[in-house]
Amino acid sequence: MKRRDFLVQAGIFSASTMAAVGTHAWVARAATNNSDQKRLIVIFLRGAVDGLNVVVPYSEQAYYEARPKIAIPQPDKEGGVLDLDGRFGLHPALAPVIPLWKQGSLAFVHACGSPDATRSHFDAQDYMESGTPGVKRTTDGWMNRLLSLLSGHSPIQAVSVGAITPRILSGQMAVANLALGKNAANPLPLDRPQVQAAFDKLYAGKDDLSQTYKQGRMARQALVNDLNAEMEMANNGAPLPSGFARDAQRLAQLMVKDPRIELGFMALGGWDTHVNQGGSTGQLARNLGQLGKGLASLVNGLGSVYPNTTILVMSEFGRTVKENGNGGTDHGHGNVMWVLGGKVRGAKVYGEWPGLSTHQLYQDRDLAITTDFRDVIATVLEDHMNLQQAKLNQVFPSYVPTQKIALI
Repeated sequence: MKRRDFLVQAGIFSASTMAAVGTHAWVARAATNNSDQKRLIVIFLRGAVDGLNVVVPYSEQAYYEARPKIAIPQPDKEGGVLDLDGRFGLHPALAPVIPLWKQGSLAFVHACGSPDATRSHFDAQDYMESGTPGVKRTTDGWMNRLLSLLSGHSPIQAVSVGAITPRILSGQMAVANLALGKNAANPLPLDRPQVQAAFDKLYAGKDDLSQTYKQGRMARQALVNDLNAEMEMANNGAPLPSGFARDAQRLAQLMVKDPRIELGFMALGGWDTHVNQGGSTGQLARNLGQLGKGLASLVNGLGSVYPNTTILVMSEFGRTVKENGNGGTDHGHGNVMWVLGGKVRGAKVYGEWPGLSTHQLYQDRDLAITTDFRDVIATVLEDHMNLQQAKLNQVFPSYVPTQKIALI
């Protein structure tokens, strides 16, 4: 086994971190609490969530005609939507985020998505994560390109929750991976003092691999130190919630403790609801319940950092307007994006609503897209992360935003 492969398998850093090969110097900044640091968190719902049953157009009769079994009732009925603005309502399982809507830090952009027509999960996710719909030759993700434009490069400046670096964070910049679940801080072989000493000696030089090893060691040590401190505090109080809520809170607490962490990414699966999707209750409702609890936990965990944080929730595409014969929905087109944050102009559903009558649908079957997902992200990067147009062009090459959305 090559030394490079051993380091990856040993967990000291990811394969994408190895790709950075030490060309980006690690500049340490004091890990003191800095609530003024701008943060961005992206949560990707893999599998294509049904946006029409998340933010429900309950004022449209066409919605109920297309979904006799799985439609969410109007607000005044049993199991009905949680009214947002008299036109749209939120799935009742998402009640945990209603306080964020009422306080004005949660907004939605409906009829939003990628202009590419693919209904392939793999291709659609790839395009949204690369930020170049329809272009397969893009080698890096838009969050990695964003990372390259931020100052103070650090191996924990971007943290991905999960064992594998996602497409959206792949590229030349080093990215730290945080393991899922309660085993996130479990010791690795390289954490043993004797092994550490041997590898420190082996990679004491200034060559690329040695520099990358040192970056990986710094990243892991910083994250483990923060995690251990967080778990000690948790032992004296209530246990962390399970699943997404637990991992979301862990990411939040790391961001609060360490201002070097500016970008965060999490992904959740289970949204491909072809069969037995359910309405107010059922498969989708259960998943949305976990999502709502997790988002509330994330915001609560961010605490004083939340006013300077923006959270984007996105999915590769929406689902068909009509339910299928199996009580589910198939791969569609338009969807809904979430935007949360202390500076977000919330309590509003943004985007031009195209309608659900047959002649208004995309290819006579799907919600049409009136807002490119890059318009939403570009607005956040410009108004929240303070990126100028020249840098926006590097994040989304060959793309000119078609509209400015007053989200922030």
